[in-house]
Amino acid sequence: MSEEELTFKDGLQHGTPIALGYLSVSFSFGIAAVADGIPWWQAVLISLTNLTSSGQFAGIGIIAAGGSYLEMMLTELVINLRYALMSISLSQKLSPDFGLGYRLTLGHVNTDEIFAVAMSRREEINPRYLFGLALLPYIGWSGGTLIGGVCGDILPHSITQALSVMIYGMFLAIIVPAMKQDRPTIAVVLIAVAISCLIYYLPALDFITSGFSIIICAVAASAFGALFFPREKEAENGA
Repeated sequence: MSEEELTFKDGLQHGTPIALGYLSVSFSFGIAAVADGIPWWQAVLISLTNLTSSGQFAGIGIIAAGGSYLEMMLTELVINLRYALMSISLSQKLSPDFGLGYRLTLGHVNTDEIFAVAMSRREEINPRYLFGLALLPYIGWSGGTLIGGVCGDILPHSITQALSVMIYGMFLAIIVPAMKQDRPTIAVVLIAVAISCLIYYLPALDFITSGFSIIICAVAASAFGALFFPREKEAENGA
């Protein structure tokens, strides 16, 4: 019995939970962007053209600190390089009618969550399903930024500063479960934290800006993990 073709409606249904999650996270992004002096409409434009939470939060930090274009480019490259690998992997599941225009669109809207849902499907991914899957998350991410940015403009500064702390809670919620399940992750996180503290507190390293600090911590911690905790090849029998 052949598998049924995925539809636009299927994509909308599968994308709804992602959209709800994006709405809350992007709200905190809008708050943080306005707190850093970025107008709300520019924050919305960033979300419309990027669709990457960690990259956007790092980006507004560089903007607020007056970082260089080179710093921004390298930071975003290190943080978002995984999307290129995910897109290559997902391309193996695309249907034959996925032309160049559709593939370019996929490259823009491909996020961790959309990738995970699409890869979990046994069927081929066609353009209709992909657009349905990405539509609501895209609206949720941009809409949440709009709401957070507008609230950041009208709420008192003390409240917006307090709300901007939500993003750190989100990152902890991502990191802590992974640390509990995988001990090498603890070592990698601690290495990144230690390097970040050295850069921040040592007077001799004052010349390193926040953007380059992210690059150094990410690359050094990743290299440490790859060197001392290499992934074992999965057994051929799938055990």
